[in-house]
Amino acid sequence: MNHRIRGAGPAVATLLLAVTLSGCSALAGIEAADDAKAPAQASGPDGSARAALIRLAVRAPASMAGYDREAGFGPAWSDDTSAPGSGNHCDTRNDVLRRDLHELTFKGTSTCVVATGTLKDPYTGRQLRFVRGPQSARVQIDHAVALGASWRAGARQLTQPQREALSNDPLNLLAVDGPSNASKSDRDADTWLPPDRAFHCRYVARQIAVKTKYQLSVTAPERNAMSQVLATCPDEPLPTATTQGVALPNLP
Repeated sequence: MNHRIRGAGPAVATLLLAVTLSGCSALAGIEAADDAKAPAQASGPDGSARAALIRLAVRAPASMAGYDREAGFGPAWSDDTSAPGSGNHCDTRNDVLRRDLHELTFKGTSTCVVATGTLKDPYTGRQLRFVRGPQSARVQIDHAVALGASWRAGARQLTQPQREALSNDPLNLLAVDGPSNASKSDRDADTWLPPDRAFHCRYVARQIAVKTKYQLSVTAPERNAMSQVLATCPDEPLPTATTQGVALPNLP
């Protein structure tokens, strides 16, 4: 029996005939073809930043209500015994300076307080001379995931010890060019990346590592920006205790 639908073209008639003959299989094939055209979320090898990015929760940024740097994350650069490499009676700032600078000298007879050193700045690629004193701010310690950004990404829901560990965790800390750190403020990867493009992959990978460790989320624009960076380096590894050179603590 030949059913005709008024106004139907040959393509529609063919589709209806196929559905009549084979049930839903023809439509299922069309849906599968449409899905194939949709952009896929790119993955990477196990242990890569790209693979870890896919596992992060995607949420709208939380409110900054209640955010207070010291009340929420503890005193800056404390010698927090729950943080890796700490409990050595040196504050976290000096711990990071000792890790990231070379040609070091120290104040007095202690090897705790860094007096001078040279930094290969990851954000600009330039060599910076650090001299403790009035020009100390030329080299600053940056939180890869800024504390304000972490609050928007779910740090408000962490316990106080977890937030203090996040603030002092060497995984989240880098000695960097002061003006670049000020320019970044608490922005995410979709609105700020380091001036030196050669560091983009490692920078984004570090942010993903921190967010993975502390179970923080990303926004959709942030994830897209990170994905675009990692598309140029799909095998970029996620920073770990080995790459950091320090042991990473479990969350309380």
